[in-house]
Amino acid sequence: MSDNFHTVATQLVEAGRALHELGMVPATSGNFSALLDNGHIAITVSGRHKGKLTTDDIMILNPDGSAMDQRKPSAETGLHLQLYKRFPSVRAILHPHSRAATQTAAMTKDKIVLQNYELLKAFGGINTHKTKMLVPIFDNDQDINRLAGVVESYMQANEPIQAYIIRGHGFYCWAESVEAVLRHCEALEFLLQCEFQTTGLTR
Repeated sequence: MSDNFHTVATQLVEAGRALHELGMVPATSGNFSALLDNGHIAITVSGRHKGKLTTDDIMILNPDGSAMDQRKPSAETGLHLQLYKRFPSVRAILHPHSRAATQTAAMTKDKIVLQNYELLKAFGGINTHKTKMLVPIFDNDQDINRLAGVVESYMQANEPIQAYIIRGHGFYCWAESVEAVLRHCEALEFLLQCEFQTTGLTR
């Protein structure tokens, strides 16, 4: 076990409670992970309520995604692996089942463009509201490996992104730490709420 497993597991537990308080992980939805110092991955066990996690609900995967015990990791582990492989600087990934993402994606074809919001500065590398951030939308697919392939193909062909939405599902955010990605999740949920309410008013 990595020397920093307990620290990382505690951070993921706290992230779950924070997102639950925001109403972003109802029932047993969502999944979280973080990269450990030894290259292994700490990830939530499948089927756990994210607002009631303990460190016992965080398991360890080998870098290839295979479990180091008999428990079952999140069914969407493949999406986490794709992000860690593509972005070497990423150390944490959070996937809440966001109401705002679900609602907004239902009214939008393939992407959401967030622009001129002050809160965009919550995301790494953005230091002015005079910018825009594109959030692509991918159709849901119960074949996670196929969905991960669709996401990878998009990322190969387009400019870097900081989040994406799975239609009818929720969004994925990633960053260099659990603290940073939690900030991204909170900011994205707020911005998507703004977009949904604005779109709804103008339809």
